Amino acid sequence: MKRLIPSPWLSLGLFAGWLLLVRSTSPGQILLGLLVAVAMPLLMGPLRPTPGPLRRWGVLIALILRVGRDVVRSAIDVAAGVVRARQQPPRGHFVTVPLELRDVHALAALAMISAVIPGTVWSELSADRSALLIHVFDLADEARFIAHFKADYEHPLKEIFE
Repeated sequence: MKRLIPSPWLSLGLFAGWLLLVRSTSPGQILLGLLVAVAMPLLMGPLRPTPGPLRRWGVLIALILRVGRDVVRSAIDVAAGVVRARQQPPRGHFVTVPLELRDVHALAALAMISAVIPGTVWSELSADRSALLIHVFDLADEARFIAHFKADYEHPLKEIFE
């Protein structure tokens, strides 16, 4: 059964999504939905990355809570920056953050974190993965931002994945 449906939850989601998109439960659409739900995970299986090793679950939970806190704080800061933009324009700046992370899963998680936090955009990762170029919406102190980024995101990810 695992050979036919390697990802049952993905297949179920694809099937339900198909039926919701076509807004029909006719036999033809159900058959087509089943075909998509079975074929897509089989065809895309070689593209799926191997699962990453998660070592420190407590650190992961703390990181998730920290990111949630920072999302709320950054959203408020960005909103305030937009409101006061006429009087005091934001100091947008590109920052190069030196990285110690090498694990691809940790780097992917770091990319998602920086994409989720308002006011930061992951711009470029150096070819050797030793530095990250990130754009910050309003930057007062570059050294403080780098220290915060490394302490709050990179070091916990290093503990979790490496």
